[in-house]
Amino acid sequence: MTEIEFWGLVTRTEAAQSQESLTQALKQNLVELSNEELKAFDKIFGQQMRRSYLWSVWGAAYIITGCDSEYAFAEFRCFLISLGKEIYDGVVNQPDTLARLAIWPEKDAYAYPFVDEYDLIAGQLYEDRTGDELPFMPSGKATPLGKKFSTKPKDLKLQYPELSARFPF
Repeated sequence: MTEIEFWGLVTRTEAAQSQESLTQALKQNLVELSNEELKAFDKIFGQQMRRSYLWSVWGAAYIITGCDSEYAFAEFRCFLISLGKEIYDGVVNQPDTLARLAIWPEKDAYAYPFVDEYDLIAGQLYEDRTGDELPFMPSGKATPLGKKFSTKPKDLKLQYPELSARFPF
């Protein structure tokens, strides 16, 4: 499993693709993989989850949705991975660029940038096949890397000018 193959498997096929369609497509793609390929896929997924475990990325999620829990932040990072390598890399390096995303998945007419349990699909498939679990890989350290973002509106507007303009609070 190469990173190119990984990104080909996880990247959504259309911007407004529903969570159900997205997870179903990934399941169908992963069924074709061998157990060793599933392990390799899961390892790369875990690496990308850890790579985006940053306070600066969490600040972006906070502006867009009020994201305030570890679980929601994990689902947000799954969403970022589903956007593909180019967008994901851009957001990890400069989270404010997420404001440039043209189309957002929505729920009740609000942006809903979460993909529930996207990171668990390979492990579930592997366990169903073998009866064994994949090695546990935490999706980050005890706390995200970097400096924790301030929730003060004036600080958020300074750190995330594009997101603050797109998602006024």
